Amino acid sequence: MTTFDKYPAVIVSENNNDIWEGAKPIVEKLKRVALNHNLIAVECYPGVDVKNLYYDIIQPLHADETICTDDLFYNDDKITEMIKSNLTEDDVFGTFSPHSLNEFLDDKKVKAIKEKMKNDQKKNMIVYGVGASLFAEASILIYVDITRWEIQQRFKQGALNWKTNNQDEQMSRKIKRAYFFEWPLADRLKKTLLHEIDFWIDGNDTGNLKLISKEQYAQGLTQVVSQPFRLIPFFAPGVWGGEWMREKFNLDKEEVNFAWCFNGVPAENSIYLQYGDCIIEIPANNVVFSHPAELLGNKVYGRFGREFPIRFNFLDTIKGQNLSLQVHPTTEYVHEEFGAHYTQDESYYVLHAEEGAVVYLGVKENIDKAEMINDLKEAEIGDKDFDDEKFIHRMNIKKHDHYSIPGGTIHSQGKNSVILEISSTPNIYTFKLWDWGRVDLDGRPRPIHLHHGLHSIQWTRDENWVKEHLRSPNKLIAKDDGWYEEKTGLHELEFIETRRHWFSTNVYHETHDSVNVLNLVEGEEAIVESINGEFEPFIVHYAETFIIPEHIKKYSIRPHGPSRGKTIATIKAFVRV
Repeated sequence: MTTFDKYPAVIVSENNNDIWEGAKPIVEKLKRVALNHNLIAVECYPGVDVKNLYYDIIQPLHADETICTDDLFYNDDKITEMIKSNLTEDDVFGTFSPHSLNEFLDDKKVKAIKEKMKNDQKKNMIVYGVGASLFAEASILIYVDITRWEIQQRFKQGALNWKTNNQDEQMSRKIKRAYFFEWPLADRLKKTLLHEIDFWIDGNDTGNLKLISKEQYAQGLTQVVSQPFRLIPFFAPGVWGGEWMREKFNLDKEEVNFAWCFNGVPAENSIYLQYGDCIIEIPANNVVFSHPAELLGNKVYGRFGREFPIRFNFLDTIKGQNLSLQVHPTTEYVHEEFGAHYTQDESYYVLHAEEGAVVYLGVKENIDKAEMINDLKEAEIGDKDFDDEKFIHRMNIKKHDHYSIPGGTIHSQGKNSVILEISSTPNIYTFKLWDWGRVDLDGRPRPIHLHHGLHSIQWTRDENWVKEHLRSPNKLIAKDDGWYEEKTGLHELEFIETRRHWFSTNVYHETHDSVNVLNLVEGEEAIVESINGEFEPFIVHYAETFIIPEHIKKYSIRPHGPSRGKTIATIKAFVRV
């Protein structure tokens, strides 16, 4: 049985005195709090089940009047027209909305509501929904939060985007609208409210909402950045997905396969905060928003703002298929075309490889560029299959190989391997060039992004260039009795540095003025310990990704449990500053 912990939690407190679980206790608490207050604002992240919230929490409070914010914004069609340039016609890609929620309010309706509030100051009123905090200075501000993964699961079940009626729209377009419009708007507002919120509600389980006081919530966020911590991994199927993670991590036997594991992406993952026997699930981004300097380090925070720049995830093709042949944009292209500040430079760390496993990286020597472009275009419209063997450089791989993939490099993972993908995390701009003629799990043709891809390919990255620049150098950095440290990448075009440590005894680490993200890539178990006793010992298992906040500065890792006396390994990523 695997020791991989799928539900890691940060232990915050031994009691949950300031947490109320379930609708009835929450209502009873809010009734007591509201006795001397006449205006409560219940701010909601887009994706919260507002209807359920009304019936379970808002209505039972028996306010003199309740106002749903959905009624105060422009209608669906007008909002969609206003963000048309951000959504674009593409099924997958858009540009991040620069708007604020205020811009979508119907001024006439808001004026009428504010006038009503002014005239009815003696009444008890509740304003609830997305943007509830915008209408007046509430006596009590409650924030109902939800994770992005839960929102996506609700989309699959037919949930609508905010202010739309798109139940039957394909999944990619729902996610695109949320990713480029709803989430940036909501996060922008959330950042301004962090220190004003009186209570938070965990809205991930509509049948069991949880209310937590601002003091307990703040204690939880502080605890996260005071120690090593893990995110809640989530696993997703894909047409090319494999079987290795299902076996190693004891996953659902009924799911078709597991292609991805997102286990080190704070923008997407969540964190469990444990108070006694109660678990509060929060978006990991809330920690980035509230404690950026402690988590990222001042230099990284100054460079990237409140954005976590490193991404760890798994790609599993054991008994599966090739990934699509793809390319990420260069920084210049993604900035000019989509307004992003940096691209998804990445790398493939080979966690597991079976016989015949390969990666596709760069083009072959002396290919005819025009011929390749023409063949890709014919393959896109279905006239022929693309002859990857003729044009694309392919390399056999083995466990612990590491390959850099700076933006502009054609690449793909072949079948029968497990890759730990270490990359930057700015966006979702991955341009598919060829997808082996497949349809997706939903039966739809998988989108090809040849226009963007052809503008991104760096044609000089051929076989010789790849061998010279992108294969892991495994350069020895330091060594001592029982351990040694190697530099495994990444390329100078990429801002992430990676180091691998092999060790059978205690090895000391520095954060290098940057948040550290690590994975135990060899061995069953290790223990992370504080140099000066500032955090409790932290145990990690094989393939688990964990984060070390920058302000910890120094820490140590050694084999533990079944790995005592054995040589094990971690891979560590940090930002070059």
